[in-house]
Amino acid sequence: MIRYRADIDGLRALAVIPVVLFHAGMSTFSGGFIGVDVFFVISGYVIALSLLSDIRNNKFSILTFYERRVRRIFPALFATLLATYLYACLVFLPSHLKDLSESLVAATLFVSNIYFWKDSGYFAAGAIYRPLLHTWSLSVEEQFYIFMPIAIYLIARWFKSRWLLVLLPVLLLSFALSVLATETAPTANFYLLPTRAWELLIGAILALSPPRTIRSRAAREVVAVAGLALILAPVFIFDETTPFPGLSALYPCLGTAIVIYCGIHARTFVGDMLSVKPLVGIGLISYSLYLVHWPLVVFVSYQNLARPTGWQVAGIVAASLLLAVLSWRYIEQPFRQRRPWITRRRLLTGGIAAMAAFAAFGTVGVRAKGFPARFPDFTQKDIAGHKQWRPGKCFLLGDPDHRRWKPEACTLTAGGPHRMLLWGDSFAAQYVPGIIANADRIDATVLQYTGAGCPPILSYKSYARPRCTDFNANALNIIRQQRIDTVVLAARWTDQQSRGLAELESTLQALADLDVDVYVIGQSPEFSMDVQVIAYWNGGRLADSTDSWDVFFDPTINAQLHDYSAGSRFIDPLAKICDGKSCIYREKGVFLFEDYGHYSVDGSARAVKAYFPLVREEELVSGSTPSPR
Repeated sequence: MIRYRADIDGLRALAVIPVVLFHAGMSTFSGGFIGVDVFFVISGYVIALSLLSDIRNNKFSILTFYERRVRRIFPALFATLLATYLYACLVFLPSHLKDLSESLVAATLFVSNIYFWKDSGYFAAGAIYRPLLHTWSLSVEEQFYIFMPIAIYLIARWFKSRWLLVLLPVLLLSFALSVLATETAPTANFYLLPTRAWELLIGAILALSPPRTIRSRAAREVVAVAGLALILAPVFIFDETTPFPGLSALYPCLGTAIVIYCGIHARTFVGDMLSVKPLVGIGLISYSLYLVHWPLVVFVSYQNLARPTGWQVAGIVAASLLLAVLSWRYIEQPFRQRRPWITRRRLLTGGIAAMAAFAAFGTVGVRAKGFPARFPDFTQKDIAGHKQWRPGKCFLLGDPDHRRWKPEACTLTAGGPHRMLLWGDSFAAQYVPGIIANADRIDATVLQYTGAGCPPILSYKSYARPRCTDFNANALNIIRQQRIDTVVLAARWTDQQSRGLAELESTLQALADLDVDVYVIGQSPEFSMDVQVIAYWNGGRLADSTDSWDVFFDPTINAQLHDYSAGSRFIDPLAKICDGKSCIYREKGVFLFEDYGHYSVDGSARAVKAYFPLVREEELVSGSTPSPR
């Protein structure tokens, strides 16, 4: 009989609370995503302990194992999938419902981690439109449990329970792969089983081959506190720029294993603290809480056309807790308890039928292209300006490799007394359609050098795009080789705020040494939501409507950028084309943005006329201020 440990339920609470608060938008819990790693270790431990008990009592059965998994996972999961999809049918525009239908199929078949990995390209749907994004972790676990029961049985039978002999090398290989992939394949590293298996195996090995008990009570207490610190510290220290999982994930995973280990044979202060009723209660509903919280965040954001703040965050947390309690009480519990009418055969057959039905339903949604008839007055417009960015050649996607860039393919205009380099990320590339449209008005030969997610900052380092460092360094070579005399820097500067806008000075100093003229284009308009969503739910629906919406960031960022741009000529897009925080996103029925912030072809042409450097003054739009010279 496996002893119930209340402290493990408390650990589950410690895992799910930071995840919920992080996703709800509480910046204090910037590393709340590590809660998933805590769950992985707990799951590995609990499942391995259960399998070991079955083997020792001659009760091991693959069918019994999967019966338990179905009872544990399926009811709450499929209830959440159904509720999420039905609600999305009421509010999601066709393209977003089509995307949800695809992820519904993936989540149903427990391959959503693979789906989100494969569909995580630069222009894939954002997280705020994906209410099933969090199911990737369930898929990782269920893929792990395809192999784990058989592996434990075979090791017990053929290796006489020499667990470490077989499992430790697998753990070390998975961990090494994760560390390596942190730099070389960060997205795959985050989503896929081979680079996550070591986290589950830490828990499994702890259950199968626990270290000797620490006899000293004082030493055991100190070790337990250290384990708790390894879990809690990353919650507040880590953020979305932290290389993860890899080495960084080792802290919460080891911390979880330590806390579990210290409570195996004796009580500790940490164990008693985790065993208090409020934490245990949250731990009991943690699975349902994890399932319901993210769809709520997505739907609140989608309908409010803004990320949740203040009381909305509190409301999301409260609603998540309420729904989780109801799900645990009326969905999870009835299926976990063995009842005469819920036989193994009916349960497994019903589980397979549910998977088939939901997969079929999702497939219908995909083929129907999101059921556009739901909104007869809405027509999705193809306003993708990025198709003119010369992707793969001049706008380098993925992890930008500067060796793919060729000057002859990336020369946008020819003629004029100047040679200009447009350098930056997608918020620099967004000016390309406008530059092409206004080529005869620009007194320069303009070369495009842009990379996805790579702001033009020489000191910039990113674990997600490690090649950004080399990409930016190569810009200096291009300036020398192509005899560039004017450089235009543009980026999504809001991404740089957490790192520090002062890092821009590293680029400006290097450019000053090259004796070139430098223009810094500040943050351009960026909204909380796709402009077509804003237009449908809050804008005018007339064919020739002109509408504006507030930018989602603090516009004083451009004043800060101006201060850090000493020695260059600074251009504030918001001052040129906006009225305070409010910016026009649709003019006379024409969308000026293709998504939440990148200019459409028409918007790019308008922006270039309004403020892009070296556009002849007599060709500027009426009422605009000449670009600084």
